[in-house]
Amino acid sequence: MARSSVAAIDWVTVLLFLLLVSFGWGNIYSASYENETFSLTDFSQAHVKQAFWILFSIVIIIIIQAIEVKFYERFAGLIYVISILSLLGLFVFGKTISGATSWYVFGPVGLQPSEFAKACTALALAKFLSDMQTNIKLIGHQLRAFLIIALPALVIIPQPDPGSALVYAAFFFPLYREGLAAIYLIVGVSAAVLFILTLLFKPLWVVLAIAAVMLFILIKNRKQKPPYSKFLLTLVVITGFCFSVNYIFNNVFEQRHRDRFNIVLGKEVDSKGIGYNTNQSQIAIGSGSWTGKGWKEGTQTKGGFVPEQHTDYIFSTVGEEWGFLGATFVVVLFVLLLIRLINLAERQKSQFSRVYGYSVVGILFIHFAINIGMVTGLLPTIGIPLPFFSYGGSGLWGFTILLFIFIKLDANRVNEW
Repeated sequence: MARSSVAAIDWVTVLLFLLLVSFGWGNIYSASYENETFSLTDFSQAHVKQAFWILFSIVIIIIIQAIEVKFYERFAGLIYVISILSLLGLFVFGKTISGATSWYVFGPVGLQPSEFAKACTALALAKFLSDMQTNIKLIGHQLRAFLIIALPALVIIPQPDPGSALVYAAFFFPLYREGLAAIYLIVGVSAAVLFILTLLFKPLWVVLAIAAVMLFILIKNRKQKPPYSKFLLTLVVITGFCFSVNYIFNNVFEQRHRDRFNIVLGKEVDSKGIGYNTNQSQIAIGSGSWTGKGWKEGTQTKGGFVPEQHTDYIFSTVGEEWGFLGATFVVVLFVLLLIRLINLAERQKSQFSRVYGYSVVGILFIHFAINIGMVTGLLPTIGIPLPFFSYGGSGLWGFTILLFIFIKLDANRVNEW
């Protein structure tokens, strides 16, 4: 890389990345080491593998920064197609691990293409939205944008890996930033809220409550001649949706997903079965108090009470061994990273770079929010890793590629017109 390119790199973002990766590795070491003998050559240990993957991430970063910046925009479509083919290939050549056919295995190395498909989809969406012929306010163009987002998600769902598919909701961040009507976001959030309320209460009570609110609004605004027909149509749609929730929940969701929702909603208590992971995670985090029990001193961690603690549940190690202060430190790092990336996205001179930047923000935010919510019992367990923190080569490499392509685009913004 030229010296000017190195100087243009946003080193604040790089520093936040290094802090998250380093602190993550330290907690992986604490959660996975099996004896007091420290070794960086024993590849049966998770922390040794993670150290190797971190070192290889540096190679990936160098390659990303060395590639001509226009490559990412020029070949975005081709990269996207290759990612879709890699996802489809899993149904023929993939290996099933933990019930999901999501992996290609090459000897001792396993790769999960869904982790890389996020960056590929972000590039494709940025390419489409930055096209001079694209107007996101047009229905036809909206449908094409939705198809770009939905296609990889629809291929991932039957693996089955609904958690990874859910992440694609993050692409509404860049769509909304580029002018997508807020009604889509309102409808999406409203549907989620109605879904939860209908699971908690009977559909009839939810519909009656909404009808009462709508009637109050109509009466209050009767002098302004409110659109009665629209209110009636909205109520009909809401009624149909509410009365279909139980059917969807009982016939579309798998039993394990129903159990996890019921536990989070307080409809079931199963601390020894499907809710075991979350229960033990909450115990671990709560036992850390303010300052934690100390690195490698967590009794829940050392006792192996929290399954998958070095992967999806790594935040419980932070809570137990570093306490409230350590957990807050991790949350602050992520918030600072997200704020920094939003600022970088807003200063881009090209729409392609801005859309890609907001895609990065959306993906990282969804992963961060859902993982923390899952580990603390606020959300159902759906198997989403904490970016740059959780154990796993594919996850680390996928997030590294996602982030450092944007860092490359940002470093080149002075040459954009």
